[in-house]
Amino acid sequence: MQNIISERPYQFVPPDHGTIWYRIIQRFNFFGMWLRRSEGVDSYECRNVDKLTDSLAAGHGVLLAPNHARQADPLAMGWLAKEANCQVFAMASSHLFNNGWFKGWAIRKMGGFSVNREGVDRQAIDAAIQILETAERPLIIFPEGAVSRTNDRLHALLDGVAFIARAAAKRRVKRGDGGKVVIHPVAVKYIYEGDIWLAVDDVLSEIEERLSWRPQRQLSMIDRLAKVGAALLSLKEIEYLGEPQGGGFADRLPRMMDRLLHPLEVEWLGERQSGPIVPRVKAVRMKLLPDMVNGLVDPDERARRWEHLADLYLAQQFSCYQPDYLVELPSVDRVLETVERFEEDLTDKARVHGKLRAIIDVGDPLEVQTKRDRNASVDPLMASLEQALQDKLRVLATESARVEMNKGHWPARPE
Repeated sequence: MQNIISERPYQFVPPDHGTIWYRIIQRFNFFGMWLRRSEGVDSYECRNVDKLTDSLAAGHGVLLAPNHARQADPLAMGWLAKEANCQVFAMASSHLFNNGWFKGWAIRKMGGFSVNREGVDRQAIDAAIQILETAERPLIIFPEGAVSRTNDRLHALLDGVAFIARAAAKRRVKRGDGGKVVIHPVAVKYIYEGDIWLAVDDVLSEIEERLSWRPQRQLSMIDRLAKVGAALLSLKEIEYLGEPQGGGFADRLPRMMDRLLHPLEVEWLGERQSGPIVPRVKAVRMKLLPDMVNGLVDPDERARRWEHLADLYLAQQFSCYQPDYLVELPSVDRVLETVERFEEDLTDKARVHGKLRAIIDVGDPLEVQTKRDRNASVDPLMASLEQALQDKLRVLATESARVEMNKGHWPARPE
């Protein structure tokens, strides 16, 4: 399990309104250097930047709502800010500020401020509302609430985005200056421009060795991925369910996630839940973490709760696997994502392959009304945002190269 949860008492890290360090970082493209080294993103292309600059020129409070498929996304948004000749603020998960003083310092100087994902963080919410109310800078919030690891599809969006935007819109009305609050959907897409066969073979061969297999190069790309995926899922089914389960991935994955979540939901929430996985995981974490943070549990109970947190983490990781993802479109980029998920779930870290190109595409502004239509079963603002983001991602997915399906492309290597 990656280090994304902390038992330290949470302290709000406010936004830094200074501009000198931001200008230096932006001027010398330090975030681009970091992206190249740490995330393998070598180049970028910003599209429809004029839609953002028009909103800025009109004096609107601007909320940028990107999809969140990779850890690179927050820094990649720095390229958009540079192209739009502006600076930004961004909500950043509190655990990022606990990974060394320099990283925390740099995030804050680039506009980041903390949000506690394991509770209702009123300080972060108030800071976000004020940023939009004053229109000081665009505000970035990732509405999926976690890295989805599926670039072409969204996970369920969290309603907090609409709450913040509406609260800011109400304040803008009270100011009486005619300003509005708008949300720009921003689709971020990564194109891999390296040798996919070499990249995939390196990772899969190591995983197959862990499974005591020979490299399965006699199989096609998709068949080899499916075989490794089935083996990894079967190992978890044996661990939690006693034996490998029957049926296809579409049946087995939900069953596995429910096996992980239902006992925890019954214990911590009083009953089983249903629906999207990320909000369900968050709801349980919000119940079991406070006593740990406050030092109110003994060592045995603390160890038990960490086991629960590991199960929650695993359920969220499983939710990133979508059974028809490669069947629908066997593209280079979906193949790379799948292999990266395999490696990350086994080792907690996926290697950096390099040669990624980021496309950052700004959508039309969605004007935020001060009131929600309570007769609608789904928040209309969030529905519009989700539709706009998914439509853009669907178009961008067509720019990915398809994987040739024959077996002859595996690199020749000694056994």
